[in-house]
Amino acid sequence: MFDSPLSDSAYEVLGVAADVDDEELRRAYRLRLRQTHPDTGGDAAQFVQVQRAWELVGTADARAAYDRGHGFGATASYSPDAPAWRPPTRPADTRPKARSFGQPGGWRRERYLDLMREWAGRGVELADPYEPALVRRAPHEIRRLLADALAEEATARIVSELGMGFTIWHDVAADPRDPDVKLDHIVLSPSGLYAVLSEDFGAPVRTRRGELIGDAVVGAPVAQLVLASRALGRAAKVKFSAAVVVLPDDDVAVVAEELGKVKGLPVVVVARSALAGVLRRGVSGAREIGGNELFDVRTRLQHTVRFV
Repeated sequence: MFDSPLSDSAYEVLGVAADVDDEELRRAYRLRLRQTHPDTGGDAAQFVQVQRAWELVGTADARAAYDRGHGFGATASYSPDAPAWRPPTRPADTRPKARSFGQPGGWRRERYLDLMREWAGRGVELADPYEPALVRRAPHEIRRLLADALAEEATARIVSELGMGFTIWHDVAADPRDPDVKLDHIVLSPSGLYAVLSEDFGAPVRTRRGELIGDAVVGAPVAQLVLASRALGRAAKVKFSAAVVVLPDDDVAVVAEELGKVKGLPVVVVARSALAGVLRRGVSGAREIGGNELFDVRTRLQHTVRFV
């Protein structure tokens, strides 16, 4: 909530401009409370959003911190000069990490920056292309690129903590004939080989007949994920065990919803906080990979994978 480039800001939830004075902000908050309170016919979800927005900007200190630090570039892990992405480390954390290859979110961050500069106009200096007010004024297709890049980076941080038994490839080209077809992540573990899609639609998502639906959902994400995994599987001569769609916790009603098989591949939609558990224990109907086969699959993928 409020953390997505596609979601409303705290000020937008309260129905005011970001530069209003404190008294006008307080009046707007009280009005929105009355309008959204469930006891007076309002929407409970909107009522919670209004309360959360006030927590973020309701005091001088909180508002200053929100205005100063609520940028979308703070968690950027992409650098065009970096040879490979590495998960953030904590000084006291000496646990072995999963082996990771590729730049999660890098492909979409590059596109975002190019389109953001084009939208701002020639000769316009963008001191911070991730500044929240600027991001939220940008066209939806530009904000969507940044939202998905952030989603991919969030997933990368989670899977990097799974341990040395896991190998992960990020931003993988799935079809050499079409550069726009990619797999956000491939996760290889003893519980299986997973094609993973990280999404952020900026709104709640439901499922129906093996597909994601919702006002903000574009196209057929699950079907596209399955087709991309099959294309790469043919090229590498490996079989994926399952496909996993990762969404922000606030956007799903169930933390892990198994959709059954889509075109022969088991699919599960997972809240971000539940992803590690799902990848460790596996997905119903997914074939486990162990022993020498694990090394064979890893070798085949290493020889086949190309990054976007």
